[in-house]
This record gives sequence, C-alpha cells and structure tokens, in this order.
Amino acid sequence: MKAAVCRDFGKPLVIEEIQLSNPGKNDVCVKLKACSICHSDVSFADGIWGGQLPAVYGHEGAGVVEAIGDGVKDYAVGDHVIVTLIRHCGDCHYCSDDVEVLCEGDFDLSKSAPIYNHSGETLEQAMNCGAFAEEVLVHESQLQKVPKDMPFDVASLLACGVITGYGAVTHASNLRQGQHAIVIGCGGVGLNSVQGASLKGAASVIAMDLEQDKRALAKSFGATHGIDPRDKDAVDQVMAITDGRGADVVFVTVGAKSAIDSAQNFITKNGTIVIVGMPSSDTRGDYDPGTMAAWGQRIIGTKMGNSVIANDIPQLLELYAKGEYKLDELISGRFKLEEINQAMDEVRSGKAIKNIVVFD
Repeated sequence: MKAAVCRDFGKPLVIEEIQLSNPGKNDVCVKLKACSICHSDVSFADGIWGGQLPAVYGHEGAGVVEAIGDGVKDYAVGDHVIVTLIRHCGDCHYCSDDVEVLCEGDFDLSKSAPIYNHSGETLEQAMNCGAFAEEVLVHESQLQKVPKDMPFDVASLLACGVITGYGAVTHASNLRQGQHAIVIGCGGVGLNSVQGASLKGAASVIAMDLEQDKRALAKSFGATHGIDPRDKDAVDQVMAITDGRGADVVFVTVGAKSAIDSAQNFITKNGTIVIVGMPSSDTRGDYDPGTMAAWGQRIIGTKMGNSVIANDIPQLLELYAKGEYKLDELISGRFKLEEINQAMDEVRSGKAIKNIVVFD
C-alpha cells in the first residue's frame, strides 16, 4: 500500500510503498477512505517541533475496519470509524480524571512503530496514527463509530480539529451562557471554537483574524462580530461590544506569539485566556503578572480541547444530524494522495480551512 513519507523536514513528502504489522490483541487495522489535513501535520513536516524521521504524518482519518485483534470487542470488520490520535488506557491517573489526551498508559504500538517499508526500514507512526496512508494500525481506544451513510471526508474532520475547537469551549474553558467570547484565528480549529461558543449561548462571539474573508466566514459559523486584530482601535471595538469590560474568555486558536501576547488586552477582570493553538517549541509569551494577579485573570492550556471522544464525537454527530453543527462547510478541497504536497501547501499558506486527502 502507499503512504506519504516525510524524510526531510521542510521538504515535500514522498509517496512510497509501506507495510503494517499484524494487529495485536487490542489493535485494529483500518482501510482509510479519507484523511483531513491538520495544521499540526504541516508544523511537524516543517520541523518546528522536531521528531523522528522518516515519518508518516496524518491523524484525522476515517475509513472501514479491515482486521481486528482477538481482544477487540467493540469493533467488527466492516464498521465505519473515525481514527483519532487519542490513544488512552482508561485506567491511568489522567484517564481516571477524564483527561484522556494525557494518558500515561503502556501500549505495544507506542513501543514499536507498526510501519515499515519493503527494505525493512521502520517508519515513525506520527501522532499515533500515520494516516497519510491507505491503511493504519491503531489501538481500539483511538476509534469511534460513525453512521454508514456519513461521507468519510466529512467524518474525518471530527478526528482532531473539530473536537479541539469545540472541546476548548465546552471542556477547557469556564465560558457560560450570556458571557462574551473572543476567538483569535478563524481557521479549522477557530471556526469550531466559534461554533462551540455560539452553542453555549455566549452574548457575543467576536472573531479575530487577519483575513477579512475568514472573519466573514466565521459569522456564518455563529460569530456575532469580526475584528481585524491589527486595527489600532481593536481594543476599543472589543470594549464597545462587551459593555466596557472586555471578553470573559479569549480562545487563541493559532500558535503565533503575537496572537498569544495580544489576548491579555481583550479580557475582562477575572477573564480567562485559553491557549488552543500549538506554537513552535521555542515560543515564549509576554504578560503582566501583576495585573493578572490583581484582576484574578487566568491563562490556561488545552490539548485537543480535553476531549473525551466517546462522549464528544457522538454528541457532535447528533448535532450535525440535526443541522445544528456545520461540518461540510469546513472543507476547502479534496485531493488524491499523490497531490498531498499541494494540499499541504494550501494549509500552510492559510488558503485552505480543511483540505482532505481522499483515498480510492
């Protein structure tokens, strides 16, 4: 089978023939039908977080179960599933506290990557998935079933970007009905934070982005206002919307230092900044600790929105089925595996919201 392999950071991915190990006791082999491209895939391929090479990236997959280990009970061959990077044991300290994204469990797949090529070279299974490939081998905990009539390209969106943006609002933050929210960055994750804040009943959902088109798009996802953060009166605009106090919660869904630093200008006393987007490893933020202490403000982080996929994905599927949550509108383009570098470039440049690799 074919996969897109990263052999050099910052260089185009290379299409190669690969093989997978046989499923272990609790492992599942999934024949992928679609894989959405996350900005994290681009960041890893560009080398801003380091990592092992050669590697197969991709972690937002959807497909059909092809084979299962003899200990797998909840999935059967033929099931339609979403493949996430959240590999969790259910028993460790963090899983017991419903923070599966920080699981400390011990997995055979984590010890020995299941991907190799015909020469026997082992390839890194990046982000527990390696989903820029026609098939993946993952732990059963990483899967969630989807209806068989749901398009695979749409389903793949739920694997990371959607649950990250949505979960940042519903799990990580303390946003309550009637409060004011700002979302900085209106890409794939940001638009889902916009949707989450709107569903929470926020009094205002202010979308901030450098691009006018993205601010306009955010309004179709539930934003009440759009502001260019470069505007000299950006703070004044926020104060006018929020009764002169500032936003209760600011979600920073991009990893840019300027966005992270600017968030403190927009929050109210006892407000919260939620760092959702992942900056490069050497990024350091600047803030005024005296003001934050005096005003009871908080800066918190969240990984994948602190999502619990067994709860969040079914809930989002239900909202989508009712027409209360937008997914189709997130898709910018569909590409063959051989076109992955073009698809990645569009994500890298900000041209695309979500590009999808569609497998034959």
